[in-house]
Amino acid sequence: MRLIRFVLALIVLGLGALWSLQGLGLVKGSFMTGQTQWLYIGLVTMLVGVVGLYWANRSRV
Repeated sequence: MRLIRFVLALIVLGLGALWSLQGLGLVKGSFMTGQTQWLYIGLVTMLVGVVGLYWANRSRV
């Protein structure tokens, strides 16, 4: 169960990083490219991923 939580948190963190990069315009090819709102959505999503990683590593079961 701990491994599943860890992997899910990594996926959320990765999606947040992708959305942030698209919001900055560094990753092209999407409707999100260059839209500042996706930078902020990505940063919040990355924060959720980091909290998830902490939670996954902290849990005992």
